[in-house]
Amino acid sequence: MLHDILNSQEPEHGTASVISLGQVWVDIMMGIGELPQPGGFAVADSVTPSVGGSFRVLQAAARSGSPAQHAGIVGTGLWSSVIRDEFEANGIQHIGNDRLDKDSGFRLVLNDGSHKTFIATYGAEAQGDEHTFDAIEPEPGDVVHISGNTLMDHSAAGIEGFLHRTGANPGERPYTIVLNPTNSLHLVSDHLIEDTVLCRPIWSCNRQEANTLAERLGIPPTDDSKLTIGGGFDDAMTKLCNALGATLRAPLVLRAGSRGAWVRVPGSDVVHAEGFPVKSTHTRSAGSCHTGVMCAMLAQGWSLFDAVRIANAAASIAISNNKAGVPDCPPVEDAIALIKRREEHTDESAEVQA
Repeated sequence: MLHDILNSQEPEHGTASVISLGQVWVDIMMGIGELPQPGGFAVADSVTPSVGGSFRVLQAAARSGSPAQHAGIVGTGLWSSVIRDEFEANGIQHIGNDRLDKDSGFRLVLNDGSHKTFIATYGAEAQGDEHTFDAIEPEPGDVVHISGNTLMDHSAAGIEGFLHRTGANPGERPYTIVLNPTNSLHLVSDHLIEDTVLCRPIWSCNRQEANTLAERLGIPPTDDSKLTIGGGFDDAMTKLCNALGATLRAPLVLRAGSRGAWVRVPGSDVVHAEGFPVKSTHTRSAGSCHTGVMCAMLAQGWSLFDAVRIANAAASIAISNNKAGVPDCPPVEDAIALIKRREEHTDESAEVQA
């Protein structure tokens, strides 16, 4: 039986690290009334710079009490200095390569209130090769995070080289791999898709990413236009998680915001980890916070299901405590406290009904 966090003993925190092979860049979000026509002009009513990409995953892992290490490439220049300053401020260690001849990239995010339009300029973070991760040797108990953006450019060769070293049997691997796919899987080669599937990592996807992955693997995707909360949504998510997890033959976490997440491990049924409904006041997803907390909890010895429950709680708090629309991941103690309050309230309600 999955144990109750309220009554369970927290695993002892070890020294296992969360290592991200993902890319890190600077996001500059500009709030505008509407996108101008080509050749037109618009004035932004707000400008919010922040470090994006895998930084948010590592920040969440660090705030959850695990050593956080970035194994990707950081350049030299204005944007790279911003990234390095944020690494230092958040206790994130950069163990990857440095580029002295190129700055890290940035993204312009134009937000008109209903849609976000992205304009990217790639930098050092996307200039890897087959040797990019040769020096990365995870220790027993470490959790290695791979993000979908590293599967689509020159860094993909480095990911492929790393995966070839990991072997296809996760039971014989002394560390854990967590992989976030991307909605842009159509840009990923069939060969690399095959390599990632054969590696059998823990997959963590939102519904859109899961449908995209399902399509690449020949699984009929869900029809989102027919789904409403409470109107077959839960059943559809269960079926998608079961079908995709069975095909991957690997653990799968299917995230759905305030509805929580559906978890499947090989040989077991799909289990729903309830979410924590919160008023949506943010402009960005809390998926990176969820992934980072989950990775940290796995590194600290929690089961996958409990790691997901804690990540669900952390993501809800991150949305409530957003900074200029960017979800701000809380300390893990706050997430566990939220779960305990819910369980205590559930126990009290059960006693009253009895």
